[in-house]
This record gives sequence, C-alpha cells and structure tokens, in this order.
Amino acid sequence: MRAVRKARNAPGSEQVEEGVRILLRHIGEEPEREGLLRTPARVVRSYEFLTRGYGQDPKAAINGALFVEDYQEMVIFKNLDFYSLCEHHLLPFMGMAHVAYLPKNRIVGLSKLARMVEIYARRLQVQERLTTQIANTLMEQLDPLGVAVVLEAEHLCMRMRGVEKQNSYVTTSAMLGVFRTNTESRQEFMTLLRKGGP
Repeated sequence: MRAVRKARNAPGSEQVEEGVRILLRHIGEEPEREGLLRTPARVVRSYEFLTRGYGQDPKAAINGALFVEDYQEMVIFKNLDFYSLCEHHLLPFMGMAHVAYLPKNRIVGLSKLARMVEIYARRLQVQERLTTQIANTLMEQLDPLGVAVVLEAEHLCMRMRGVEKQNSYVTTSAMLGVFRTNTESRQEFMTLLRKGGP
C-alpha cells in the first residue's frame, strides 16, 4: 500500500487509535475486551486503505499512456465498479462508473481510466464532485473532443440511517465538449450505455 498523504499537524496512528477507543466507549462498548483490543489498529489501517487516493495523483495515472492514433469515434468504458466514503457520514457509497471520450488525435490506455476513477473514489467524496473530477481530469489530460461520465451508486447513509430507503440509487452525470453541445453525440453515448455487454 502506498503512503497516505498526511495533512499538516496530522495526528499519528497512536492518537487516531485512541480516538477509536473513545468512539467505542461513546457507543457503550469496552475497548479493553478481547474482541475489541486490536480494533483501533485495524480501523486505522482500514481508513488508510479506503482513503489511499489522497496519496496518489490521478493525473500521473494517465501520464505515459497517451498514444497518437487516427481514431475519432467514441470510446466508452462501462461498469467500472468503485467504492468511496461519503464525506458527511463516513459511510460507504458504491456503484458503477461509465466513462466515454471522443478522441481528437490521442487515445489513452484503458486501465488508466479505471485507475483514475479509483484514485478519486478513494477519498472522502460526494458523488457529484467525484463525477466532475473524473470528467474534468480526462478533458484536461486527453484534450479530446468531449468527455461523458455517468456514475450510478447506492449510498449506505441513505439505506442504513436517516430515511432508510433500501432501494434508492443516485445517478450523476458530467457532459463536456461535444457531449454537452451535440445532441447526437450525447444520445449515442446514452444508447451505448443502455445496451448490454458484448
């Protein structure tokens, strides 16, 4: 696992573990009992893993994987699963990302698209920001004719607490370049999105 980016004056692992013990006491548990003795350390390692995107540069994930190619039709990458944490409750939200771009004169390695989605998702997020971060970075790094991103996700903060709506899903989209200005391009993307797998 890569090193987690530390904010200035960030507490060390031992302080965070003590914070977990405080939380356990707050909810009525005994952090000294056998089953919970190692829980604070596990929680720290878990959050370092779940938020490892802070220590990674999504733009660097693309660098070196851009190729000049005479291809000017839509490239669409569907059903990229992602997992993130809601910044409001620190509860998971997860789902599928669908990413498309219309190349101008450069294509990108497909695994790099998946990596970039992963880096942004592994931060405290709201789905709306996650969607636009992916789209804006692709537009900036690829300089394509357009980028389209759709995220579909279930939010445990909606299902486990609050309104407890068990079958709720959230869909967000970002359309840039020709996907925003050209109805036909946008419609083609939406049609391909609804179409099944290979």
